[in-house]
Amino acid sequence: MHPTLTIKAMKKSLLILAMFIGGAVTAQDNMTSKKGTPILPEAGEWSIGIGANSTLQYFGNLMNGNNNAPSFEWQGTQNVIRGKMMKDANTAYRLGLRLGFGSDKTTAPAPNVGDLKETKNSGMNIDLRAGIEKRRGKGRVQGIYGGEAGINLGSGKTTKTYNGNAAAGEELEVKAGSTFGFGVRGFIGVEYFFAPKMSVGGEFGWGLDISSTGEGETTTADGNGGSTSAKTGKSSSFGFDTDNASGSIILNFYF
Repeated sequence: MHPTLTIKAMKKSLLILAMFIGGAVTAQDNMTSKKGTPILPEAGEWSIGIGANSTLQYFGNLMNGNNNAPSFEWQGTQNVIRGKMMKDANTAYRLGLRLGFGSDKTTAPAPNVGDLKETKNSGMNIDLRAGIEKRRGKGRVQGIYGGEAGINLGSGKTTKTYNGNAAAGEELEVKAGSTFGFGVRGFIGVEYFFAPKMSVGGEFGWGLDISSTGEGETTTADGNGGSTSAKTGKSSSFGFDTDNASGSIILNFYF
């Protein structure tokens, strides 16, 4: 990406964010609304965070013809539902969960011997995360910091059925290698409470990521009603670096 374009995009995002916050903030300096509702979260409350980039872009593009309706987005990546539980005014437990299981089947006419009749796919993706968050600040601007850890498990399989014997070399079954991932990270960020129990903010982190993929297996037809199988290779990765997976603008709702 060209540096000049990157700087322009950053300036536009910051301008949109400033307009959004400026339009939402009231003239009050106290920490309660006009109805007496506390602005900041309290012990025992929960929260859920959603990505706010599309919403900010929507308001920022209202005056031109290049606009799309805003939509709910995942906070961070991998379709993980993320939330918090306030232990007290300055401490929150962070939780993340994804339980993904799925399968599908496709059928097709197979008038000739060797034609593909049916394809079945199945897969699993599990993501579990937990951490603790501390916050500091006496006003609407709350600094956040802490640590969290998570694991990820995944697998997948495809099976194919043919009319009669499949031709030599045709795939009968493909088993993807099981995946495992582990990560631990520290994070720091900020939340701005523009309304009671509602904030906009973001965070960045630094930590360790380890992942591995086990052996898979591909079974192919030999053309005579039999089959042969071959293993696929393993892989692994290791990383220790800063991240911005959660660096997008996030809207948090406390209740």
